[in-house]
Amino acid sequence: QCRMSDQEPNGKNSTASSNDFSDPVYKEIAITNGCINRMTREELRSKLAEFKLETRGVKDVLKKRLKNYYKKQKLMQKEPINEDSYYDYICVVDFEATCEEGNPPEFVHEIIEFPIVLLNTHTLEIEDTFQQYVKPEINPKLSNFCISLTGITQDIVDKADTFRQVLQNVIEWMRQRELGTKYSYCMLTDGSWDMSKFLNIQCRISRIKYPSFAKKWINIRKSYGNFYKVPRNQTKLMIMLEKLGMNYEGRPHSGLDDSKNIARIAIRMLQDGCELRVNERMHAGQLMTVSSSAPLEGAPAPQMPRCRN
Repeated sequence: QCRMSDQEPNGKNSTASSNDFSDPVYKEIAITNGCINRMTREELRSKLAEFKLETRGVKDVLKKRLKNYYKKQKLMQKEPINEDSYYDYICVVDFEATCEEGNPPEFVHEIIEFPIVLLNTHTLEIEDTFQQYVKPEINPKLSNFCISLTGITQDIVDKADTFRQVLQNVIEWMRQRELGTKYSYCMLTDGSWDMSKFLNIQCRISRIKYPSFAKKWINIRKSYGNFYKVPRNQTKLMIMLEKLGMNYEGRPHSGLDDSKNIARIAIRMLQDGCELRVNERMHAGQLMTVSSSAPLEGAPAPQMPRCRN
């Protein structure tokens, strides 16, 4: 019989350190986890509904959600969680870039849409969005494949600002929301390429240094795979949504719509008890992994990068 009430079984709060795994609360959590592993999908959904938690998703997701809810309740009774130790906001970014069918190796990708979705980690709601299109310089004429894929037309990019101006607008938008000054924040992407490839290449094309606020980010594919214990080939956007019991909303390959759907996944993961942490960074122009044991640090206040020589 699983005991999954929100109350401490013996009516007492433990005074042991949160790192002391000999504390009886961890034995309670382990016993309950074993019980949850034996539950059917309908039993899981029923228990989640009892706790007023989301009941959509595949069985493994439901198990993870219930385990994390119970663990969080128990550990909060031991030692209340300090919410100040986490980011206030997460900025979800999913660039769209110039492309050709088959993407020949010599083709240079240029950013043509810069979206940001501002996720409030306290309310777990999308609080604001930013979107601007960008005029490409090296290949100013979009391929028919690119237009069909992204829905971005030649007329849209012809009327758009250059990347340097759009980046300045992004930074001003972030400053107005006091990111990095009053509020802590970090960037989040669907994979490594947005920052390590598209932004990196674009900054070289635009002859500016790589922006400091984008040097570290959360790769949600890694976070999702590690948290729900699924292989990397199960972490594509559509698959993550499906496994969490959600449908894609909007137009695929619209940068803003993709970013909103990525934010929906991030919200569900936070609800399920995942602490989304920075797990990738750029160093000397190279993509590197950030250890899960690294200190939790927010991104710096955004500043316009210097020009390259």
